[in-house]
Amino acid sequence: MAGRSLADLSKCRILLSNDDGIGAEGLVILERIARGLSDDVWIVAPSTEQSGAGHSLTLHQPLRPIKVGDRRYTVSGTPTDCVMVAVNHILEDRRPDLVLSGINMGGNMGEDVHYSGTV
Repeated sequence: MAGRSLADLSKCRILLSNDDGIGAEGLVILERIARGLSDDVWIVAPSTEQSGAGHSLTLHQPLRPIKVGDRRYTVSGTPTDCVMVAVNHILEDRRPDLVLSGINMGGNMGEDVHYSGTV
């Protein structure tokens, strides 16, 4: 996104993820906001709730993205896994200009900020 102005956001590729899972209300809200900024919005989120797993990375299990809609995938892994799968596989032809994670269902306060997947 280097050198682009806010007026050019409509051309940006935006990747959304979270730690509350693909069906989380916060992700629906974030998607609505992102789609107001760009037509190129992708969602790759955990298949299940993964709160507190922001630093976790799956090393000894295969990660398989499952397409659940247009530009929408779920991964049976952590928030980090989801972004890595998106950047290195799903969107490898053109990587995202912006990655947003959230909106969190709960508060991130104190020590929570060190391990949350949505700070």
